[in-house]
Amino acid sequence: MPRSSEKKGKTGKSPKKGQYSFVLRGVFIGVLIFGGLYIAGYSFFFVKYYTEAADAQGVATSTGKTLAERLLPPPPKPTLDRDAYNAKLLALAHITIASTTSDSSTTTPKGMTLIAPGTDTHTVSAPGELWPVKTVYPNVGALLPSHRIVAYYGNFYSKGMGVLGEYPQDQMISMLNAEVAKWNAADPTTPVIPAIDYITITAQGTAQKDGMYRLRMPTSQIDHAIELANIVHGIVILDVQVGLSTLQKELPQYEEYLKMPNVHLAIDPEFAMHDGARPGTVIGSFSAADVNYAANYLANLVKTYDLPPKILVVHRFTHGMVTGYQQIMPLPEVQFVMDMDGWGFGAKKINTYNSVIYPEPVQFTGFKLFYKNDMLPPSTRMLTPEEVLNLTPAPSFIQYQ
Repeated sequence: MPRSSEKKGKTGKSPKKGQYSFVLRGVFIGVLIFGGLYIAGYSFFFVKYYTEAADAQGVATSTGKTLAERLLPPPPKPTLDRDAYNAKLLALAHITIASTTSDSSTTTPKGMTLIAPGTDTHTVSAPGELWPVKTVYPNVGALLPSHRIVAYYGNFYSKGMGVLGEYPQDQMISMLNAEVAKWNAADPTTPVIPAIDYITITAQGTAQKDGMYRLRMPTSQIDHAIELANIVHGIVILDVQVGLSTLQKELPQYEEYLKMPNVHLAIDPEFAMHDGARPGTVIGSFSAADVNYAANYLANLVKTYDLPPKILVVHRFTHGMVTGYQQIMPLPEVQFVMDMDGWGFGAKKINTYNSVIYPEPVQFTGFKLFYKNDMLPPSTRMLTPEEVLNLTPAPSFIQYQ
């Protein structure tokens, strides 16, 4: 018989010591959970209260933005002023838009010309006129036609290839700045951007090891060109003479530089050789496919690295140097410049421009001036900025050698 002092449960059995421990653990866990929830709720209230208080006082939170800034819509993306762009194209072509108000229209040597309206994606053109060319609008940040580029050309290793290698640095920079001032004075409506036009690949008279008749410059020289451009607050143009090589082989070698926003490209058909000819023995050429390859290469860099549009300069002084110009395709990411690259006395240069550049329009034009070769007899002086700007279209790119 059990003793009367023992207590029994409902089962008639006495509770064990482990059961009390289980109950105590449950109570303890419950207290922890309740306490944790209470603290978390209080912390949320505390952070929310003081975050809203900071917002109310215009203090930025950990997001970096105040409440007012977070509530405002994002600022609109910059857009191209197409009316201004079209007007500048017409001005370069010396064409005046007919206007109903007499004080807003002026006469030009070519007289008044009605303008064919541009579409949503294409620029204006003038009926019966080759210029301005109806091409695609560029992306925001394009340098042309709102600016004019004045470039100094050459190679640092050669005194005979242009001013970059001919003169000491300080003298060269002073000369470039003086030319920039002249062009700004000649056309105050088009601010000038100075450029260092460095021959990055030079055509050679000997084959060298790979048989390509071209020599790539070391990166230290390209770095120096970029340093000079920074000094004059300008841009860099990498000039390429491929010899017996190709643009497809050469351009990727310089992607490190071409993906920089202030570095652009020039290609020289004169030294693009075919059928084994050595540079300098015949005048070379690029086809529209070659030019389009260069443009698409640049366009891919612009899209990949979110860059402003690139400029692609194509040197030219004969019809045969660039074939199939009608197939050259301007792109929103790339602006084409056909540069009249010939030398001689003024009338000869103007004739070359009017017979080679003017009748085969692509997008923009350039004009090269030679400090020495343009002064050879029978020439007695170089063309002035005013004389060059009187060409149709007025060049957007000026290069000095």
